[in-house]
Amino acid sequence: MANAGVEKLTVDEILNDANRIKSIVTDAVEDGVQQAIRAVNRGRDVAEDAINDTRHAIKKNPLQAAGIFLAAGVVLGSLITLLTVRRS
Repeated sequence: MANAGVEKLTVDEILNDANRIKSIVTDAVEDGVQQAIRAVNRGRDVAEDAINDTRHAIKKNPLQAAGIFLAAGVVLGSLITLLTVRRS
């Protein structure tokens, strides 16, 4: 009576189920890897486009670009100075 409602499986049925599960998991992992590769490629393309746009903007407006770099350097230098002075 304790085994009522419990289906007994043969070794072949268990192996078939295990192979089916393995196939499902393998397919899911392969799909995930392919999606990750596509995402990396898209990210690389976006980064290359941004670099090209930046290069074009610098060539088009070199003085403005120099001013931006100067301001960024001043801000970064100030932050570094503030952080090192506070630790001392």
